Amino acid sequence: MTYINCMAFRLKCTLLFSSCLLVSQLVLAQTNDAFDRQLAEYHANLNQLRKAHPNSRDMPDLRFFFFGMGDRRKLIYRNGVLKDALTAEVVRSWPVKRERIIPSAYTVALETTGGKTIILAEDQAGVWLTEGKAARTALTRSNLVLPDFKGKTYAPILKVLHHEVLININQGKPVPNFLVYKKPWYRDATLMGMVLKQTGNLRQIRDWVMAIRDPFDRNNHGISEADNPGELLYLISLVSNKNHPAVATVLDSLKQFVKTGEQGPYIEGKTDYNVHPVFQTKWTKFGLNALGLPDPYQIPKTYDQYSSLFWWAYKEQHVDGKRFDQSNSTNYPYLVWADDHFYGEKNGIVTNRDYPLSWEAHASDATYPGIAILDESLIRDKLSPSHTWHAAEMFLLLIEQ
Repeated sequence: MTYINCMAFRLKCTLLFSSCLLVSQLVLAQTNDAFDRQLAEYHANLNQLRKAHPNSRDMPDLRFFFFGMGDRRKLIYRNGVLKDALTAEVVRSWPVKRERIIPSAYTVALETTGGKTIILAEDQAGVWLTEGKAARTALTRSNLVLPDFKGKTYAPILKVLHHEVLININQGKPVPNFLVYKKPWYRDATLMGMVLKQTGNLRQIRDWVMAIRDPFDRNNHGISEADNPGELLYLISLVSNKNHPAVATVLDSLKQFVKTGEQGPYIEGKTDYNVHPVFQTKWTKFGLNALGLPDPYQIPKTYDQYSSLFWWAYKEQHVDGKRFDQSNSTNYPYLVWADDHFYGEKNGIVTNRDYPLSWEAHASDATYPGIAILDESLIRDKLSPSHTWHAAEMFLLLIEQ
């Protein structure tokens, strides 16, 4: 190669390198602009929600994000470290100069002290890691349906609430919070099922429902709760039919709760350690009708504080009385969000943080040491950020707007 040709070749290489560098910088700038725009849209949507629902609770500023919706491996990002959320194994770590957590995009974007861009993102196919210019790699994969809820008033928030339902499906089991609960609760699972039905994700809990044989979840210190049989019938209706192996046992289990009143037979037993005959009979009727089974029960005309939790059917069969108080709203916010859905009110509390949007506190059967991977203070406060019943109640109310 002549000197002139060699210089020309070097010039071409220099120009090509400069061009690639400019393209890379342009793509990075466009990506950063997109992240900033998504975060701004999410904050604007949160502000809109807080104006409409002004009751607020201060939550710890932990700045973390869960990855691994549905049947995927559970991961948690916090302070430059990505861990397995169940084993605490460190998967990756980075020295962070700048951090952006964009809940509505299921994304964490980092700039390291060395100037490298790190992107952790979850989509319908899996959880992905992109480090600098390297091709993205899959950290965990499976198929999900993740709608964008286009046209809904609270679309960005709905995406986050949907995420909080899916993130708490652990090994096929729909639990209230995968860090502090090992077993599903039928009551919580029914609301999760309503969300999964709307978003096309019932496959995530199908195997669990198909394997159930016990009419009771036996949480709340092993009590056979009278609302459980109806809840299980409804769960079965989501993925199967009246030929499910548990149906006959469920129908037999109802006999122990049957009472006779002025209106006819109804169901009465314990739910959350108290008698709630209206709530329990509503669930029984709803479950039976969901499977096309005979329904001989009549909803009693009596006050039941839990009646308003059943906002999607039998609304006329209700006797007003004492409502949920501030303690209920603060510690068990799903109760008041359900109450809002029933009465058309806006008393439900909204967190002052970006993520998560749901929680539960001071629950009698939660194992709070499991939350230590987030922060030890949560054990002391008996607080579990992210809770599926709460997330589902908010989702099912806000998706109507």
